[in-house]
Amino acid sequence: MKLDIVSSQSVIEASRFVLRPVRRSDAGLLRLYSGDERVARFTRTIPHPLPPGATEAFIQRAQNPDRSEDVWVMDGADHGLSEVLGVIGLDRMERDQSQIGYWVAPAFWNTGIASEAVHALLDANPQGCRTIFAEVFQDNPGSARVLTNAGFEYIGDAEAFSVARGAKVATWTYLKRLD
Repeated sequence: MKLDIVSSQSVIEASRFVLRPVRRSDAGLLRLYSGDERVARFTRTIPHPLPPGATEAFIQRAQNPDRSEDVWVMDGADHGLSEVLGVIGLDRMERDQSQIGYWVAPAFWNTGIASEAVHALLDANPQGCRTIFAEVFQDNPGSARVLTNAGFEYIGDAEAFSVARGAKVATWTYLKRLD
């Protein structure tokens, strides 16, 4: 019998889902959604096509006690939605700062899921951050709206490498002060 690793991460309640630690049993839906080119191309780190073992490696990193990033699954199962709606994470930086990142399965785009997840995570502030940074590719204005609607301020343009695209892509950078 295999058991999921019990995490020290908190479960965060939102109105239509919970943010909970990643489980091994999430692998199938995570693979399905993150393997979709529409999802991968708007992230920095998800390759496309998704190679064998990539999802399992992601889950293992998310469950590692020495991880630098806390990752939560947006789980709507208790509210009549999918068990995996998307993923949101906080990557620890120095001096009480983190960088937020998220993706939502295409079936749930334009439903407010991303906005609700960002608001829930900011309200909970599980890492006790004073400042949260974010960046989005400039061809993803929907994610930019999620951030500005959550009170993030635009601070400039930059570039980031997208593994799925195999190229540097122009980004907008944002920050939100929580203190």
